[in-house]
Amino acid sequence: MKAKLINDAPQKTWALIFDKGDEVMSNLDCFAREQRLSATQFTGIGAFSDLTLGFFVLEKKDYNRIAIREQVEVLSLTGDISLKDNEPKVHAHIVVGKIDGTAHGGHLLEAHVMPTLEVMLTESPRHLRRAVDPETGLALIQIETR
Repeated sequence: MKAKLINDAPQKTWALIFDKGDEVMSNLDCFAREQRLSATQFTGIGAFSDLTLGFFVLEKKDYNRIAIREQVEVLSLTGDISLKDNEPKVHAHIVVGKIDGTAHGGHLLEAHVMPTLEVMLTESPRHLRRAVDPETGLALIQIETR
C-alpha cells in the first residue's frame, strides 16, 4: 500500500493506493496506528480477488463470516476509525458486485486486492471514542454532550 498526504488543513486527507495482493484491513489498521488516527472517515473503490464479510448476529454477539472466493468489484467501501481503549479501531462496511451483477455486503473483515483499491481517508480534528455496549457487546462510538 502506498499513502500520500494530499491535504493538511483544516482536515488531513490521504490517498491510499493498495496494490495487487495487499490485505486491506491489516493495512488500514497499521496505517491508523502509524498516523495515530482517532476521528477519521474513508471511502474506496477498486476490486478484490477474495474477501470475508461479516454479519453481526445480536443473539450470538458475534459475526457470521461470509467468504467470497472470486473476483469482485468494490462498489462501495465506507468506514470510520475511532479510538477504543486509546487505540485506533477500523470499522468498515462494503458492497461488492459479482460478474453476474449480484451484490453482497456487510462488515469488511478481510480482503485481498486485485488489481487495485483506491481509498480516500479524511481525519477530523476532533476525537471519537468507542466503548463496549453491554447489551450488544459491540464497541460503539460515544458522543459526549455538553
